[in-house]
Amino acid sequence: MKIVALCGVGIGTSAILKVNAERALERLDIEADVTAADIASVKLAAADAQVILTSSELVPSIGKTNADVIVIDNFFDLDELTSKLEIALG
Repeated sequence: MKIVALCGVGIGTSAILKVNAERALERLDIEADVTAADIASVKLAAADAQVILTSSELVPSIGKTNADVIVIDNFFDLDELTSKLEIALG
């Protein structure tokens, strides 16, 4: 399974989201390859992804995708990440 942690520019925010998504997946005992990406590289990074994690303001920039797009309100909230990933992957 592949998951993309998406931010707007650069990789700072997506790196934080990636690390916390990996922690949430560990809580759920789910193995996945989590990749950090910015909006410029989302089409390539998400081409074979099952899930894209991002903020609400970036959703329109993602474009057409077969991945489930999950809006994360607080990238630091492990409980939010865990519950939303559990719903999407459960």
